[in-house]
Amino acid sequence: MKLDILAIGSHPDDVELGCGATIAKEVHNGKKVGIIDLTRGELGTRGTAETRKSEAAEGAKILGVVVRENMGFADGFFVNDKAHQLEVIRMIRKYQPEMVLCNAINDRHIDHAKGSQLVSDACFLSGLMKIETELDGKKQQHWRPKYVYHYIQWKNIEPDIVVDVSGFMDKKMEAVAVYKP
Repeated sequence: MKLDILAIGSHPDDVELGCGATIAKEVHNGKKVGIIDLTRGELGTRGTAETRKSEAAEGAKILGVVVRENMGFADGFFVNDKAHQLEVIRMIRKYQPEMVLCNAINDRHIDHAKGSQLVSDACFLSGLMKIETELDGKKQQHWRPKYVYHYIQWKNIEPDIVVDVSGFMDKKMEAVAVYKP
């Protein structure tokens, strides 16, 4: 399934918190949007991996995305290496998004910064023909998103681009509210 936008977060709730209003706006504008969570959020202070799974499904439903997947990487311990890059490359090639949204490059949470670099690197590498990947036993075609943007979650980081999400903050807050303390 080809997507217009693929939003990737290190944890379930990152996408809702970081760019939920943008996603709601783009879905409203007719874009096909998907979400990928790198981890299950199993080290989180609040909730469990199981509760996060159901909350993520509800958040995706509220935002109107067409697909949400979880990579199952180790929360707190995934790294930006070849094995993890290849897994993300498979997802990028699977969905062939024009745009990828991911965590901020500079963020106080170590997983956010690591996830941002991992996704950014995979976006570039996914366009290289000599990197071969398969999905469900079929060779994938190379694909590079045209745009990679980083969303911020903390107020101490100054954004490079500001998106007008007037009229969509309520939808974002509804999606965020499904994540219980």
